[in-house]
Amino acid sequence: MSTGLKLKTAARAANPAASDGLPFANTIEVRDACLCLHVQRAARTLARRFDDALRPFDLTSGQFSLLVSLNRPEPPSIGSVATLLAMDRTTLTANLKPLERRGLLKIAVDKDDKRSRRLIIAAAGRSLLKRAYPVWKSTHVEIEFLIAQGSADQLRSALRSLA
Repeated sequence: MSTGLKLKTAARAANPAASDGLPFANTIEVRDACLCLHVQRAARTLARRFDDALRPFDLTSGQFSLLVSLNRPEPPSIGSVATLLAMDRTTLTANLKPLERRGLLKIAVDKDDKRSRRLIIAAAGRSLLKRAYPVWKSTHVEIEFLIAQGSADQLRSALRSLA
């Protein structure tokens, strides 16, 4: 067997995808064009920035969003919050538990429908939101500044069209 053939055989053994799998050009296409990949990367980057900003309040960006979603004139149902946050009810319930243990919210039986639960933001939750909101706001302004002029509204509109 020639040296060149031995090298090709060794290369195929080390990387079988090179010969019988998805061509690398398709990998580059997905890397460059996949909307899902780009939205996930952006979401993780944004979440890390907000997580860092909200850390002094012992809140994650997700917990802040969840608490804000409860800040309504009437306590919302679990189902309406799950819909707003695009979460299934089981995931939402799991995310509520640490906030409930901290005394930031209460889960109560709906007085009109005993099968349903209402989410009530507690006084401690309202106080925490009031203190955390200015930090969220300044972080939000910083991020919008990084996006080209006018593009933040276009981005929000495009993302809403997918939901």
